[in-house]
Amino acid sequence: MAVSVFDLFKIGIGPSSSHTVGPMRAANMFIAQVMSHNLADKTHSIVTELYGSLSHTGRGHGTDKAIILGLLGEEPDQVDPDAIPGMLEQVDVEQQIKANDQLTLVFKNKVHLKWHKRKKLPLHSNGMQFTALDKNGDELLRKAYYSVGGGFILAHSHLAKEHIMEDDSELPYKFTSGDELIELCHEHDMTIAQIMYVNEEKWHDRTQIDAKLDEIWQAMESCVQRGIKADGVLPGGLKVARRAPKIFRDLDKRSEKDLSDPLTVLDWINMYALAVSEENAAGGRVVTAPTNGAAGIIPAVLHYYKEFVPDSTQQGIRDFLLTAAAVGILYKTKASISGAEVGCQGEVGVASSMAAAGLAAALHLSPDEVENAAEIAMEHNLGLTCDPIGGLVQIPCIERNAMGSIKSINAVRMADRNDGAHTVSLDKVIKTMKETGDDMKEHYKETSRGGLAVNIIEC
Repeated sequence: MAVSVFDLFKIGIGPSSSHTVGPMRAANMFIAQVMSHNLADKTHSIVTELYGSLSHTGRGHGTDKAIILGLLGEEPDQVDPDAIPGMLEQVDVEQQIKANDQLTLVFKNKVHLKWHKRKKLPLHSNGMQFTALDKNGDELLRKAYYSVGGGFILAHSHLAKEHIMEDDSELPYKFTSGDELIELCHEHDMTIAQIMYVNEEKWHDRTQIDAKLDEIWQAMESCVQRGIKADGVLPGGLKVARRAPKIFRDLDKRSEKDLSDPLTVLDWINMYALAVSEENAAGGRVVTAPTNGAAGIIPAVLHYYKEFVPDSTQQGIRDFLLTAAAVGILYKTKASISGAEVGCQGEVGVASSMAAAGLAAALHLSPDEVENAAEIAMEHNLGLTCDPIGGLVQIPCIERNAMGSIKSINAVRMADRNDGAHTVSLDKVIKTMKETGDDMKEHYKETSRGGLAVNIIEC
């Protein structure tokens, strides 16, 4: 399977790529299956059953809302976040779902959405099953799907090609490890970004690639701008106040270059990360990078590059994203980017590693130094648990994005003071991350049944 840069970076909505974006896509895919089997006239209702982590934290992550939107035919990158409350209210009042104007389903939330907190489907913690029923309650079609992180969907029997770019032919520069990637750079005297450009041309020409990269960056910028203007309290029972707008107003009184306090730059980086993470927690439009729970890190580090690095360029931003994606692909294919599978090390840890690699590339560090920066960032996120309070992507998720952003930048500075030689390779740290996730108790894998989630009283 060849994974595209634009599989890692997808425009969608919050608060979770695995619990919101993935289920919405899965529901939409099941509707397409019903239509392709010519069952539209016979289907009276669809029952959705949620298992494992989806059942434990799904309500806090908006999984139920995402399922309804998916059954309505909405897609994460197309749905208008401001229109969602009205669509959900209409379904609740009418107790029916009109799917793509071709299929009308009876829908009662308590009857047609089932939460199995004590059960898991066999292949992944984020399992869900859809069953189409006729008016007599007889089964017409049943499909199981898994949301495996970053909005990727795995059908029970095969990868869902509708949502993952896949090509059976070889990429020009195929790599399955960090060592292979660096060796390609040395052999062909190319940067990681140049390797990724050539591979991406399997699907798009260079102009299209640049346009799509620029679109991703523009979406990240827009998210920050919305986040610094949206005062108030985030949805959910925790009553978490947005902090990015206040931080921005305080900082905006001074120029970004007026750094009488040399640590003011940290305030800016924190603000960028908080703005995105708060937008994500509110269900706003974000870029999955590589997940929604870690969506604030890469935009924050990119804003640092643009605003604080002399001579930053648009091409530097593109090289950042391409290089970050190369590292993200390694984690996706060799380990996991799912908090429900390996804990938050697979989300914030991976995003920090990707951001460190991207920044190092934008700063023109060598491929060996880029790999070193990516390794450092993950090494010091190993064992990071996913224990969101109340099942909401708020505490500790929002602050964790800010901390992850700072780690990314520091990892680059440490790698830059080195000569590229280091004891622990990126491949070894990816392997260690996967093994650590396998050993981690299930309580700490996005179930809200351990850690902060049980030691902090919800209020």
